Amino acid sequence: MFDLDRWIEIFQTLSKNKLRTALSGFTIAFAILLFTLLFGVGNGLKHTFEQSFNDDANNAIFIRTGRTTKPYRGLQSGRKIQFKNEDYNFIIDEFGNKVQFISARIYKNIQAIYKNEQNNYTVRAVHPDHQFLEKTIIDEGRFINMFDLKRKSKVIAIGRLVKEDLFGNKIALNKNINLGGISYKVIGIFSDEGGDNEERYIYMPVSTAQSIYGNNDFIDQVNLTYNPVMSLEQAISFGNIILNKFKDKHDIAPRDQSAIRVSNMAEANKNVNQFMMVLNVIILFIGIGTLIAGIIGISNIMVYIVKERTKELGIRKALGATPKSIIGMIMLESIFVTAVAGYIGLLIGVFALKAIGDSLEKYFIINPSVETYVVVGATIVLVIAGTIAGYIPAKRAAGIKPIVALNDE
Repeated sequence: MFDLDRWIEIFQTLSKNKLRTALSGFTIAFAILLFTLLFGVGNGLKHTFEQSFNDDANNAIFIRTGRTTKPYRGLQSGRKIQFKNEDYNFIIDEFGNKVQFISARIYKNIQAIYKNEQNNYTVRAVHPDHQFLEKTIIDEGRFINMFDLKRKSKVIAIGRLVKEDLFGNKIALNKNINLGGISYKVIGIFSDEGGDNEERYIYMPVSTAQSIYGNNDFIDQVNLTYNPVMSLEQAISFGNIILNKFKDKHDIAPRDQSAIRVSNMAEANKNVNQFMMVLNVIILFIGIGTLIAGIIGISNIMVYIVKERTKELGIRKALGATPKSIIGMIMLESIFVTAVAGYIGLLIGVFALKAIGDSLEKYFIINPSVETYVVVGATIVLVIAGTIAGYIPAKRAAGIKPIVALNDE
């Protein structure tokens, strides 16, 4: 039950001992402040890693070509490896259900013109699955489909910034854009989680690019996503198998590292997971150390407070106060100071993270923030510690005889 007289008494005690109250509150608030800032910066580093891999699918594998550096099977070094449609089909035929999505990719740098507006853009000729490989978000219209691919249609999907450059606020969907002297119909407008650079691309069917720009079946690279049911270790092994198969198919020496390069997100994810695990352990270790320091500080202060009030407690007992009431009063005071100071430290920490958040981006710390439940949990720990810290000396003081307490120096 709420006891108004008890609370009035607590506030009077705190107001009469401002320095003591300030010291105990500062110790708690500072511990929670440090804890909040520490976890906020740690989360900022996590966000940086998450954003760096935000552009592509987390289970993507990219297969690119280069030049051979070693002679092999009677062939000289320095050969330029050229992928073709058969390489794209080879993966589908060879690996079947291990592949989730797959697309070839051809790059072209082309001038785009619409009425009086023009600019140079990179065109990516792709298969329909590319939408899921690149996390392409269709804002208007649609992406390239199989029908476009079979008919070698002159259609394109343009990025949001391409639309802004050429059309401004006007409607772009179903309009025609001149690309290198050839008219293409805009069938879709997309945005991309990868940011501005990704939104300046133009997509067209890979078959259209092959027929118009070279009349061949060449492709620049093959991208795919592995089946998500694979573990990271299985996915890494799968990437190595693809690499070895392609080396054998194109007569490339097994130790040649330049002719074909496979970038596997599974390897990157494994490295990131290991780094984040180490980072979490470090943050947790330092965070626990900070809380322990706060607990020790609270304990020392509570021992001092009770010792300082020994005569007061003796007078209370002489006037009829029970040991239970004395213990309850000290513990309630300890809990109140700990909770209020902890909340203040939490608020300062959260506002500090918001205030300095943007300035930390140059140190590769993005959106430093902390989950409320983490800091609230830390505050509860300190409240419990404050309760225990207040109970032990209060119980000892409550057991002292009034005459002994009154004679304390």
